[in-house]
Amino acid sequence: MRQGQSLVMTPQLQQAIKLLQLSNQELSEFIEAELERNPLLVKVEDEGGSAAAEASDPKSREQLTLDERSGLGEARDQLDAPGEDVFEPGTGSDAALAADARGPSATTDWSGASNGPASEDFDYAANVSGDVTLHEHLHSQLSFAGLSAADRLIAARLIDEMDETGYLRAPLEDVAKALGADIANVEAVLTVCQGFDPTGVMARSVPECLALQLRDRGRLDPAMQAMLDNLHLVARHDMKALMDVCGVDKADIQDMLLELRQLSPKPGAGFSSDTTVAVAPDVYVRELPNGMFAVELNSDNLPRVLMDKAYYAEVTALPMREKEKEFISECAASASWLVKSLDQRARTILKVASEIVRQQDGFFAHGVAHLRPLNLKQVADAIEMHESTVSRVTTNKYMATPRGLFEFKYFFSASIPATGGGEAHSAEAVRHRIKQLIDEEAPEDVLSDDQIVEILTGFGIEIARRTVAKYRESLNIPSSVQRRRMGRAG
Repeated sequence: MRQGQSLVMTPQLQQAIKLLQLSNQELSEFIEAELERNPLLVKVEDEGGSAAAEASDPKSREQLTLDERSGLGEARDQLDAPGEDVFEPGTGSDAALAADARGPSATTDWSGASNGPASEDFDYAANVSGDVTLHEHLHSQLSFAGLSAADRLIAARLIDEMDETGYLRAPLEDVAKALGADIANVEAVLTVCQGFDPTGVMARSVPECLALQLRDRGRLDPAMQAMLDNLHLVARHDMKALMDVCGVDKADIQDMLLELRQLSPKPGAGFSSDTTVAVAPDVYVRELPNGMFAVELNSDNLPRVLMDKAYYAEVTALPMREKEKEFISECAASASWLVKSLDQRARTILKVASEIVRQQDGFFAHGVAHLRPLNLKQVADAIEMHESTVSRVTTNKYMATPRGLFEFKYFFSASIPATGGGEAHSAEAVRHRIKQLIDEEAPEDVLSDDQIVEILTGFGIEIARRTVAKYRESLNIPSSVQRRRMGRAG
């Protein structure tokens, strides 16, 4: 015999953990299944008629004051629904979910009993039923593109602006303005995205789409580029004019036209569009005239269910066999727990989203260049929750902001320490500084990684040479030796 401690997860606790990481669409499907299974559950369609509800309305709003000097916000939480308790982020403590008879605490940790470590990466293949869409296929390639957190935000926006055929329809100037990014940076990110599979995707016109495919095949020579610039002549079958503009004979023109027919003017045509569902944000972020940010839940996408107490009292008053009593008792407990779990889920999402906005207020005010280094632990410590709980919340949850729609996880990035104990620098900001230094170097004075370390140290950035090399490689920038050879060859 031996004595030991072990953690046992009840079915209710497993359900609470599951609800936390579900997307809005998955949650709606789960609720519909529960409504069919449990006769004591009723769906609330009209918020005004639920005054006697057992569960509290999860709709809430948080006002954040933007302090540009310190980068920190002063927060105030208030619940819109009448009769609700006001909760302050970060004032609670982790507790067992079932311990609060009035309802789940805003800071309850549901994750301590997890069977395995939570992943911050969203697995698109595991979360899509049916065929993969083009947008999902491109988003899944972002994590392998070697982009910084700021550039991933730009790339995600560009992908979202793409139509089902694979063409980018939004002007780059509009994307840059919305994100507060430099147009040259947006163009650089677009170049990376145009290297994604399928070849030709993210083009802004048919000639550019065909040019991307020809370049991938090593066939984009000046004559072929001239043909792409004059596709109207191809449409008219004007062979003589094509020979003149391309500077080749008739046989070459016929070969070039044959190559052109082998290309796809619609690179996204091979992907499914039937399963495409518009992403509904979980929270909204609005900038108010007084310089504050309003963070509120999207109540339209929060399914609200209640336990029908009148029906429960009516049923329990009837004579029943033991199995029937046991069934009704289980339904009542399940209904009560589900209502509390949904309320807890909504509160937890709001708390995490509010802390992200508080930490990344520079992005909302000034753009992607002002993203701060942020990790799950920082958010978890600030709101007094477990790190794996925050990880679950940031998976497949979206935030609608004045700068666009973003997944929670895109606001997290690594940090680089500052010399002298100053404020840390975000990894993407350091990458941007390295790229800027290399872009400005003279051909006869190519900077080595060690020299870049010295320059960055002068800027107050403490970084190792191997880290500079890693960031340089992630930006697809050759080494100093290769750049020096390329300069001589040029």
